[in-house]
Amino acid sequence: MSPNPLVLENVTRRFSPGLPPVIDGLSLTLQEGELLTLLGPSGCGKTTALRLIAGLDTPDEGRIHVAGREVTRPFLPPEKRGVGLVFQDYALFPHLNVLQNVLFGLKHLPRAQRLPRAQETLALVGLTVFEGRAPHQLSGGQQQRVALARALAPRPALLLLDEPFSNLDAQLRHATRQDVRDILRRSATAAILVTHDQEEALAFSDRVALMRGGKIEQIGPPAHVYGQPETAFVASFLGRSNLISGTAQGQQAHTILGQVSLQTPAHGPVMLSIRPEQLTFHPHGTPARVKAREFGGRDTLYHLQVQDQELLMYSSHPQVHAEGETVNIAVNGVARTVR
Repeated sequence: MSPNPLVLENVTRRFSPGLPPVIDGLSLTLQEGELLTLLGPSGCGKTTALRLIAGLDTPDEGRIHVAGREVTRPFLPPEKRGVGLVFQDYALFPHLNVLQNVLFGLKHLPRAQRLPRAQETLALVGLTVFEGRAPHQLSGGQQQRVALARALAPRPALLLLDEPFSNLDAQLRHATRQDVRDILRRSATAAILVTHDQEEALAFSDRVALMRGGKIEQIGPPAHVYGQPETAFVASFLGRSNLISGTAQGQQAHTILGQVSLQTPAHGPVMLSIRPEQLTFHPHGTPARVKAREFGGRDTLYHLQVQDQELLMYSSHPQVHAEGETVNIAVNGVARTVR
């Protein structure tokens, strides 16, 4: 059985003795072929974590293992870790063509193996016909695939992607993200993506690790973390959520929306997470005033006022309710208690 591509053991990084750690006791294990996303707001530590794994920074405490080998004690430089890097600016050499850019990372191989490996990797990313072109002759998505080919050609144990799609426009970003995911699947390469884009994290990952204050707040499959957030921060950051206080008695809680069913039994004061898609128009529901609406094609996002709280609601109902109109709403399904 192959060793895990990555294991972090209680990794801590401080930039100053008087400040809180940027990475605080971070532990994480990446499975073979797994795609993991580190997600979180600016300053949460996700990029620092990536730099520590890559060898661009050194932890103050803890250990890092790449493909079963410790890389922290003794410290191994980036080029000896078996880790590939793809950055948001691609970092392609403008004076080299596509094939030469990919060959650049293969100097450690015997000369006879370099060209076949580079051409094999370009075929993997679908760029064989462009191997003689200069980077400036390619689209943004094609440049990203060249950067990916250059990182994959040495066959790293682990690939690190730092905001790799942020320089692309929305349509190209979606297509390139899917291309990269498919390529990583075909090559069976484990990868960590760093992003602040929630949609990207949900669409790309096998698991999402939502970070806050240098720690992982919650980690799991995207559908699980989205559907069962453990904290108010996770509920609010990963997609939109209505946070509503209530009083619980077993499987029910009394709220401004009336009696709401709970996913897990609770007693006493609770905070509930209700996703906008869980709210629905209901003739016998709670009165709400439409403050604003945003047409989104397949559905409409309503900003609703219920007592002194503003709630968000997605609706695909063909009838569009005007701003200022009073509607009745109810919760469809169960609410999740968060701390």
